Amino acid sequence: MTLSRRSVLMSLTLAGVVGTPSLSVAQTNFTQEAFRAAQAAGQPILVEVHADWCPVCVRQKPILGALAADPAFASLTRFLVDFDTQKDVVQHLRVTRQSTLIVYRGATERGRSIGDTDAASIRALVTRALA
Repeated sequence: MTLSRRSVLMSLTLAGVVGTPSLSVAQTNFTQEAFRAAQAAGQPILVEVHADWCPVCVRQKPILGALAADPAFASLTRFLVDFDTQKDVVQHLRVTRQSTLIVYRGATERGRSIGDTDAASIRALVTRALA
């Protein structure tokens, strides 16, 4: 009898030896088509405008990652906008600085913040998309 790595891993997972992968809200790169589709579906949406060189964005990343892993935010759709290379999107969203977070419920903007690194206030902002 031969065992594949997949069947061994599945057996170990079912036996509780290996943890199951955590549920996490996937972050996708922003496209107008995907954004419009999420809005049309009435989904809760978080748009994260970042720049790789931005120290505030670096501080936001683990906070947003923790929220994405929280089952309370499982229905959230996350879009990442690159501040430096997606200038048309930045202008369309009326963003003036990197580290801007915008939440929507469908097509309705529910709130935004700029430069926030406080976990509690970011959580409160993102929660507005779910209501």
